[in-house]
Amino acid sequence: MQLKLIPYKTKKAITYWKHYGTKEFIQHVMERLEPEEVPYGPWFESHRIKDSELASQRKNPLSGGPMISIVVPVYHTSERFLTELLESVTGQSYENWELILADAGASETAFRPLKAKKERTVAEVVSEWMEKDSRIRYLRLEKNFGIAGNTNIAVSEVRGDYIGFMDHDDLLEPNALYEIADVIISRHPDLLYTDEDKVTADLSKYYQPHMKPEFNLDLLRSNNYITHFLVVKKTLADAAGPFNETMSGAQDYDFIFRCTEQAKKIVRVPKVLYHWRTHEKSTADNPMSKQYAYEAGKRAIEEHLKRTGTPGTVELLPDFGFYRVRYPVQGTPKVSVLIPNKDAPEMLERCIGSLFATGYENLEVIVIENNSTERKTFEYYNQLSKDPRVKLVRWKKQFNYSAINNYGFRFVTGEYVLLLNNDVRGDISADWLTEMLSVCQRPDVGAVGARLYYPDNRIQHAGVVVGMGGIAGAMFVDLPRGKSGYFHKSAILQDVSAVTAACMLVKTEVYRKVNGMNEELAVAFNDIDLCLRIGNAGYRIVYDPFAELYHDESRTRGPEDTPEKIVRFQGEIETFRKAWPEILRNGDPMYNPNLSLKKWNYSLRV
Repeated sequence: MQLKLIPYKTKKAITYWKHYGTKEFIQHVMERLEPEEVPYGPWFESHRIKDSELASQRKNPLSGGPMISIVVPVYHTSERFLTELLESVTGQSYENWELILADAGASETAFRPLKAKKERTVAEVVSEWMEKDSRIRYLRLEKNFGIAGNTNIAVSEVRGDYIGFMDHDDLLEPNALYEIADVIISRHPDLLYTDEDKVTADLSKYYQPHMKPEFNLDLLRSNNYITHFLVVKKTLADAAGPFNETMSGAQDYDFIFRCTEQAKKIVRVPKVLYHWRTHEKSTADNPMSKQYAYEAGKRAIEEHLKRTGTPGTVELLPDFGFYRVRYPVQGTPKVSVLIPNKDAPEMLERCIGSLFATGYENLEVIVIENNSTERKTFEYYNQLSKDPRVKLVRWKKQFNYSAINNYGFRFVTGEYVLLLNNDVRGDISADWLTEMLSVCQRPDVGAVGARLYYPDNRIQHAGVVVGMGGIAGAMFVDLPRGKSGYFHKSAILQDVSAVTAACMLVKTEVYRKVNGMNEELAVAFNDIDLCLRIGNAGYRIVYDPFAELYHDESRTRGPEDTPEKIVRFQGEIETFRKAWPEILRNGDPMYNPNLSLKKWNYSLRV
């Protein structure tokens, strides 16, 4: 068996090498060889449902639960794969379901002989199961209409209130439908999806768990993170329309976009309930097996942007199935930059220099002087005062980051305000400001944060998770530049609950609407609090990794190590806890409860 796999794996490796190039290919291989921080196999076995719990679910069925129709297009499915799928569905602890199998291979030669034994056809296998369970339905299609067309035929036959979509070689956990039905009864969503993982063809190993956030529009525009297990209310599926046969390879991506555009309530079920089987012909194991699918995915995003009236162009990223949407900058709105400063004139000069190096002309830079003492600082201020783009204002009271920025905001005349630390510099590329502006101009976006690096090219900030480290923490800290992390999350646009104010672009009207920064939070968590209030006001907070800058963190203030600073810090922790008890209790919706709040790299929670 292993000898047969060698040519396939070798061919796959060569194809990947040609695609990525030598450097990127070696990096991908090295990342695959890195040991899991928390091994998933044992973790999954300890977290999956126990037999006693399944028995309890069967003994105490949910009352008033919906009928869930599972549709599966099948095409020359192997007898073993099909049997295992049927076992996973009929073994559900929830009973109000139907399974509709649309067989597109029934009119063709079904299988070649396998050694001396000929496999049974799909019809023969299903016929046997239908005798045992009347909830299984079989549709013999007159020809193969493609996966989209075959799925549409199956959908047209459903009797249920909700439709679940499965691939013909995948598996459900035995409590999958119970968990789905329980959420439907309590929360009445239009669309649901679950966490998932992959499983080897022989079911010997579960791996690569995908722990997903609540609905995340910018992440969906970057990658079809929803995928499996997708369950959609029948009325929503009807309104969204059938699977698009011109989107072959990304028909589910296109369908998900159309459903989410119209759904009133979308719910994530944070449990691994779906297993995506890997084998040579599956995209789960070999993404390059269906390269046409990625072009179709690009078109699915483009069509979504058109339907929603969102200007933008779509690019394929080097990692298969991942995309970048470029939003155009509309006009040249004025951007007001707030930079609190105490001494460190060389650092401030680098910061302002990188601002002017962007070439963006409609800028005003507001430097908020706070108790500087060095002669060189005031000499540089004198130099700056000659530039009409720069305003120098003075905050004479003690350091309070929130109060300083709120004071500086009084002088803002721009449509956008950029909160910028004096120890940040945009030396990596000149387009970081227009990149952030292009995203922030969208009507649904309130604030945008950048990808920040320490001077040694390790990540300092790639979005913030509330609850991380107790209160809040940046993700992917110390990940080397060039690495993309868990499902490439450090390198793709996505919605987050918060970003750092070291470099945060905010609509001026939004900053004013939420009354600026909370001045009770003098140093810590004021940016997180600001973002959460912006989110509560109905706006998205977007992490934009394509705006890359360096951040020499807290150089001018120093460490939080004096007794006075420690007392102040503890007080701000308590202030934040009182202000945001719900998200600290229930978890960051843009994260996942199966993931650690002690590690910044999307490790599993233990």
